[in-house]
Amino acid sequence: MFASSQTEVMSEYLRSVKSRFQDAKDYAEKTFLQLEDEHLVWYPNEDSNSIAVIVKHMSGNMVSRWTDIFETDGEKPGRNRDGEFVNSIRNREELFEVWDKGWDVFFQTLNSLREEDLLRQIFIRNETHTVMDAIERQMYHYSYHIGQIVYIAKMLKSDQWKTLTIPRNK
Repeated sequence: MFASSQTEVMSEYLRSVKSRFQDAKDYAEKTFLQLEDEHLVWYPNEDSNSIAVIVKHMSGNMVSRWTDIFETDGEKPGRNRDGEFVNSIRNREELFEVWDKGWDVFFQTLNSLREEDLLRQIFIRNETHTVMDAIERQMYHYSYHIGQIVYIAKMLKSDQWKTLTIPRNK
């Protein structure tokens, strides 16, 4: 029977989630590189978001949730969530600037966490969560939006799309 300490499990958890988040970020970036600039701001209808808007929302979420997580609520008073859904990104460079800002804040915090931090309590929208639960919430949230980004790109590129994983029948 395999026996390991709680610290070893928590350490492996942190290693694993860091790797998975980096993979997700890389998938999105490989997607951006396949697209023309006009694809980044395309949306099918008024009730849908462009890739640029999704990036803006993800970045706003990351900055709000992961700045000073032990001192302040994850929903910062200065966050303009509704404004995140207005496309103000004008070009690819701005898209990457906004994208990198969010991920930099997120990874800086994630990389600063110690095993004993995972069970600490933090607040998101005045609700108590463990840090581990907050990480899992974000894993779901970011993966959801990166899936949207990839799906939009696949629709736009059609048969020009280069798969990010193992191609069918290979």
